[in-house]
Amino acid sequence: MRMLSIGLLTGVLALGLTGCGTTTGERALSGAGLGAAAGAGTAAMTGGNMTKGAVIGGGLGAAVGAATNRDDIDLGRRRR
Repeated sequence: MRMLSIGLLTGVLALGLTGCGTTTGERALSGAGLGAAAGAGTAAMTGGNMTKGAVIGGGLGAAVGAATNRDDIDLGRRRR
């Protein structure tokens, strides 16, 4: 149960940060980096293979980053 909680928390935090960037390529790249870091960190905490965790996390982060658009996650702009 602890492994699932850590994985979900890491996923939610990484998902919130994948919107960094203005173009689709920038969001995919930042998502890949954040996902790889989150995947490796989660694998390290749970006793898994860090390389596999980084590859899986990077792939998922890139996919989520590319799937978001600028208006999905924009913390710097106020809406009226």
